[in-house]
Amino acid sequence: MARPSLDALEAGVRAGDRASLARAITLIESEHPRHEQEAQELLGRLLPHTGRAIRVGVSGVPGAGKSTFIDAMGMRLVEAGHRVAVLTIDPSSQVSGGSILGDKTRMAALSRDERAYIRPSPSGGTLGGVARKTRESMLLCEAAGFDVVMVETVGVGQSETVVSEMVDVTLVLLIAGGGDDLQGIKRGILEAVDVLVMTKADGANVTRAEQARAEHRAALRLLRGREIPVLTCSSLEGTGLSEVWQTLVETRAAAEASGALAARRERQMVRWMWRMLEDGLFAALRRHAGVRARLPVLEAEVRGGRVPPTAAALELLGLFGAR
Repeated sequence: MARPSLDALEAGVRAGDRASLARAITLIESEHPRHEQEAQELLGRLLPHTGRAIRVGVSGVPGAGKSTFIDAMGMRLVEAGHRVAVLTIDPSSQVSGGSILGDKTRMAALSRDERAYIRPSPSGGTLGGVARKTRESMLLCEAAGFDVVMVETVGVGQSETVVSEMVDVTLVLLIAGGGDDLQGIKRGILEAVDVLVMTKADGANVTRAEQARAEHRAALRLLRGREIPVLTCSSLEGTGLSEVWQTLVETRAAAEASGALAARRERQMVRWMWRMLEDGLFAALRRHAGVRARLPVLEAEVRGGRVPPTAAALELLGLFGAR
């Protein structure tokens, strides 16, 4: 089957055609040089039709129920008239390079709804499990008419810092009584979180969730120097979900009114440029003939303790012409 032209892909994405969107994201994710050039041209055409969606990053500790939360929240949003896109970042298999967790299978209701679009992507080993092309995929979803885009990260820690560079609000999920006390919170959360939610606040865990909410709220006020919304919810029972969404909307609206949202997005675009530049330079370094010839030897020397890592790196940079 022939691959559609860029004109056809552009028209299909603009029309909200799911098949065209899937092909466009596949093109964006391709590492083939010709595909990369076509992908950037397509993205340039669609860029004027982006930027109007609410971008939400969703992270949290393992077992916090991120996929269950997104499934429940997403269904509420589509039933309220929204179109929801979810970009789930799976850990990459070291064998196949593909996704391991298959988050789409854990969003049973949302994945069957035509008003939603879920795209699992392998992380490719990038920092925090955020796929390198997630930003471009997010823009394609916006151009296709999705007005809410959620980016789900693998876990908790450095990923919050990375995902905050591409979303409007960062939501972190914790479990009361699951060891997620203040000492267990990584610095990435404290620096990047906009809204904190204690999940699984149902049954016998309701009291623990409320207590944890009060403790985290007070701690974050001291550590961040300002009030950070801390809420509770149950994805299974549906309680607290409306309050969480309203808080996300109000947090984004306040940032938009103050000009902080526009400034944040401007910083994100510049940071995106630098990340792409870093990726491109690293790829060029690995392709360089002199570097490729010398690299196995230097790796063996470093591994055997005969050459300091810094000296090896400087030699490779010299071969590349960067010194």
